[in-house]
Amino acid sequence: MKKIYLILENGKVFEGESIGAEGEVVGEVVFTTAMTGYLETLTDPSYYGQIVCQTFPLIGNYGVIEEDFESPSSFVKGYIVRDICDTPSNFRSQGKLDDMLKKLGVIGICGIDTRELTKIVRESGVMNGIITDRPALDASKKKELDEYIIKDAVKSVSCKQKRAVCQVDKPTKKVALLDYGIKRNIIEKLARRGCEVTVFPHDTSAEEIIKFKPDGIMLSNGPGNPQENVYEIEQIKKLVDSKIPMFGICIGHQLLALSQGAKTYKLKYGHRGGNQPVKDLATGRVYVSTQNHGYAVDNATVPDNAEVTFVNVNDGTCEGINYKNSKVFSVQFHPEACAGPLDTGYLFDRFMENMEGRK
Repeated sequence: MKKIYLILENGKVFEGESIGAEGEVVGEVVFTTAMTGYLETLTDPSYYGQIVCQTFPLIGNYGVIEEDFESPSSFVKGYIVRDICDTPSNFRSQGKLDDMLKKLGVIGICGIDTRELTKIVRESGVMNGIITDRPALDASKKKELDEYIIKDAVKSVSCKQKRAVCQVDKPTKKVALLDYGIKRNIIEKLARRGCEVTVFPHDTSAEEIIKFKPDGIMLSNGPGNPQENVYEIEQIKKLVDSKIPMFGICIGHQLLALSQGAKTYKLKYGHRGGNQPVKDLATGRVYVSTQNHGYAVDNATVPDNAEVTFVNVNDGTCEGINYKNSKVFSVQFHPEACAGPLDTGYLFDRFMENMEGRK
C-alpha cells in the first residue's frame, strides 16, 4: 500500500497507508464508537464534510452489502481505520470495503493508532485534518486546513425535487418528509407501518406542505450547524402552527427547537456511535441509542410550551422534546438506527398514534 499521512490542525502527524480513492482531502475529524454499521456510516448524509475515524479496530470484515446503504452515495470527506479487512466473510457480501471506497471516491487511511487519535479529539475537541501524501504542509495548504469550515451542509445533501419514495397498496397515512439529509431507514420504518411517504426538498415552503394535506410531517436527520438554516426554521414554525402532527429526528429535532425559540450549541466532540445511553425522564428507563451529531439543543433555553423528555446519561444534554398542547415531538438520537440498537423504534408507533383521527 502507498504511504499516506493524516495531519491534524494542531500539527500532529499520523503515518499510515492509503485505502480507497487516491488524492488529498481536508475535513473535520470526528470519531464514531460503533462496532458495526460501517456501511451505514459511510452512506449517512449526516457525515457531510467530515473525516470519520472508526474507533473499533477491524473494519470491513462483513464486506459490502448495498442493501444496507443509507443513501446511494457517500458524503464523508475521508475515512480512517486501524485495520481494513480484505477477506470479508458474510453470505450477503458483494465485495470488499476498499473497492467500495474507491467506487464512491472516498479517500482513506489505515494503519494509524486510532485510539491515540480518538483521545486527542476527546481532549481537545473536533478539529480539522488533512489526508495527504506529504508529511509536511506548505503555508497555503496549512491555511486551507486551518480555515476549513462545513457550510451549506443541508443544501448540499438534500434532494432537489419532490418525489414519492414508497407507495403501499392500502396506505393508512400520508406523510410529508422534509429532507435535510435523510437516511433510507426512516422511510423504511414509515413504510412498514403502512405510510405513503413523499419526500420534499429542504427549502420547500410551509404553504406547499400544508397544501399537500399530509396526515403527518417528518423532519429528517442531516448534517451541519442547524443555525445556518434560517429559511427552514421559519417554515417549520409555520408548520407547527398548522397543528399537523410532526416528528423530528437529529437535525430535525434541532431545527424544530430553534423554530420555537430554543438555542443550539456545538458539542466538544459530539455523539457518534451505537452505544449512547438516553434516559426517559417520564419513566426513568434508560435506552441504548445510535447517534450522529455535533450540535445539541440547550436545555436551559427550551421554551415554556415544551418540555425535555430525554437526556443523555453521559453528559445530561437534551435528547428529546415534547411540545405541549400539540402532537409535535422530536428526538436527537436515531430510533430508526441500522445497524441497531432498535430500543426506541416505538417512537414511530407514537407518531402513528398522533396521526390517528387526522382530518
